[in-house]
Amino acid sequence: MKPNIMPVSLGNYPTPIIKLERLSKELGKSIYVKRDDYSGIELSGNKTRKLEYSLGEAISKGADTIITCGAVQSNHARATVSACRVLGLDVHLVLRTKDGKEPEEKEGNNLLDYIFGAKITYLSEEEFKNYNEVMENIKNSYLSEGKNPYLIPVGASNGVGTLGYFNGYEEILNQEKNLNISFDSIVCTIGSGGTFAGLWLGNEIHNELKNIIGISISEGSDYFKEKVQNILKETSIYFDIDFKDILKKSESSLDIVGGYQGGGYAISTKEERDFIEEIALKEGIIFDPVYTGKAFRGLVSEIKNGGFQDSENILFIHTGGIFGSFSYHKSDS
Repeated sequence: MKPNIMPVSLGNYPTPIIKLERLSKELGKSIYVKRDDYSGIELSGNKTRKLEYSLGEAISKGADTIITCGAVQSNHARATVSACRVLGLDVHLVLRTKDGKEPEEKEGNNLLDYIFGAKITYLSEEEFKNYNEVMENIKNSYLSEGKNPYLIPVGASNGVGTLGYFNGYEEILNQEKNLNISFDSIVCTIGSGGTFAGLWLGNEIHNELKNIIGISISEGSDYFKEKVQNILKETSIYFDIDFKDILKKSESSLDIVGGYQGGGYAISTKEERDFIEEIALKEGIIFDPVYTGKAFRGLVSEIKNGGFQDSENILFIHTGGIFGSFSYHKSDS
């Protein structure tokens, strides 16, 4: 089943699936990683899949300017700028910094925002609480200039963006056939909810029995359960089927694990960075300190603590974030 909207083409698919041999032996489970960090548009990870649908809708509506938001080291914001340059669109970012000032030293994703020539509005942490209002004001300003702006929310985690991982789930099903393997559990990071929502929806529509598990790296599990349910409601308009039973099931069957956000969103502790280095030495794979490092640490901890008893083959979605890693090299906390 396909959604009733055409995406643009930005990614390099299918992204590879690899087995972490040494870690699998250590944990007594077969741990696989889907390398969506290789998805395309400057190593943009899960953002590529989401933006294919978000920008596809934007272009279908005649948009010429994209407005989106995030933290100063937002992978999504940088990926949006990159994708917009590929497609010939203008882009305006609303980014959060501690004091609302432009960083004196450009690094990581923020450096690439400048290289790609994004127009940027900086907000303080307090001001960013009203980012939706700020984006609407920017949108109205562009409308007054005769432009046709299109808004994309944080992480492109809304109904249309989530279609990227509904499609990604179908890709995994095809790879299972080619690899002659069946994954019992698929695990992803939850930072804004869209990736998890798409995978969960794919599992439901295809009548699969896989465990779709999200590990939160910011808010609590109850917060994200409600957010994912809202995303699924938005997604329903893109399918020509009755979503009533699917939405009803989502009220009680979303498996979201909390407790691994550490000091909070984008706050990286020494223990978390040590874990990332441990995995890098053991398997030659880099996770980032904001998203995948915390979530993969959560997965390993859950297995060590007796979780995943019903899962032999576990697939972790590597959603990218490598550029954000470069802004944490000075941190000692």
